[in-house]
Amino acid sequence: MSGARTDPATREQWAEAAMGLAVIVVAAIFLAYSLSVGGVGRKSGGYEVTARFGEVGSLAPGAAVSVAGVKVGTVTDISLDPKTYLAVAHFNIDGKVKLPSDSSAKITSDGLLGGAHVVIAPGGAADNLKAGSEIENTQGAVDLFGLIGQVLRPQQPAGGQAAPVATPTPAAPPAPGAP
Repeated sequence: MSGARTDPATREQWAEAAMGLAVIVVAAIFLAYSLSVGGVGRKSGGYEVTARFGEVGSLAPGAAVSVAGVKVGTVTDISLDPKTYLAVAHFNIDGKVKLPSDSSAKITSDGLLGGAHVVIAPGGAADNLKAGSEIENTQGAVDLFGLIGQVLRPQQPAGGQAAPVATPTPAAPPAPGAP
């Protein structure tokens, strides 16, 4: 008997194993790239600030915090204050960005069906926000679907019955011979 030959079934198993390994390597490369681009697990000398909102909508940890459309930080945590029932959002702001202490924060929508992010409007104070500071002037998320519903639904008075609608009386036809 001469040397052992590999049968087609063995070659097919090796090919499938190699293809599976290639898929796992590509998935690992993609995961490493997406984590590096997204900045997950990376805090480069930033500082933490908080803000309280009456409504956070779809804001979630990891959402962008921006000034003039430029990302300057991320939302790190959102919790409920049990005493005031306000949502407390924690932000990690880039250490290079110095925001005035009277800056304001507003939650805005990424789109009609998208998520939300925080927009900070810098104030004019001489002193800056420091680590652990709280942004006092805030505006919570706006419920777009609630607003649309209010426009589309007729409003009812407090009694619960629809208000009577005045129907105009038809105008009398002009008299014959009138101009």
